[in-house]
Amino acid sequence: MWWRAVRARRRVAGARTASTAAEKSCRAVVVPRFGGPEVLEVRQGVPVPDLKPREVLVRTRAVSINPLDQRMRSGYGRSIFEPQLPLIIGRDISGEVAATGTSASSFSIGQEVFGALHPTALRGTYADYAILSLDELTPKPSTLSHAEASAIPFAALTAWRALHGTARISEGQRVLVIGGGGAVGLAAVQLAVAAGCGVSATCGTQSIERVMGAGAEQAIDYTTEDTEAAVKGKFDAVLDTIGVPETERIGINVLRRGGYYMTLQIDMDWP
Repeated sequence: MWWRAVRARRRVAGARTASTAAEKSCRAVVVPRFGGPEVLEVRQGVPVPDLKPREVLVRTRAVSINPLDQRMRSGYGRSIFEPQLPLIIGRDISGEVAATGTSASSFSIGQEVFGALHPTALRGTYADYAILSLDELTPKPSTLSHAEASAIPFAALTAWRALHGTARISEGQRVLVIGGGGAVGLAAVQLAVAAGCGVSATCGTQSIERVMGAGAEQAIDYTTEDTEAAVKGKFDAVLDTIGVPETERIGINVLRRGGYYMTLQIDMDWP
């Protein structure tokens, strides 16, 4: 029986946990092959990897569906993800801490948290249990439900990285958000306003009120207005969440010299 004792000691040394066998395997929605929604399968007994020191095991209460998840299911990033099939997709999560690595003591068992995985993470959140690193999680505000919290992280972080990480926006600058009514676009409007920028955004008719309510100075209805004619002046940063040739042309045309044009559309299928 000596091996059982050694195994138990290693478990205590490697992670703090709320339960036992429930975390060794779980249900998960997997992509066994690329295609439409019909390829998705719910599988039982999917292994849960051991935690690394700075990782947290989260019991899933809610996840969101991002455009990236749908594109990954269809084969986006094939060169990265195809060797990993069957694949668990999903970036966002809200839930409770089930176990922590040895260097993740800043979170406690049972604590409500939410967060998002890196875009290229190989094991997603569409499972009963998901593993995230310390810097991918934060405590969930008690004012938000799990469903509400799970809709925020990936979209908001995408907007944050574009505006603060790439464009490095600052107070007094002008920002144009193309597609301000979507999740990333609306987050970008709020982040730019919070940074003290003057913000204009394009959106559909149904989103005009929401975009203005988020603090935009101007909301342009792309279904009834000519965006390029409607915008006033030039911009220090343009975040294009649509990423088609027409919006790219508009974004670049209204950009100040030395400004930043950013699009969410990239090709991950490099050799």
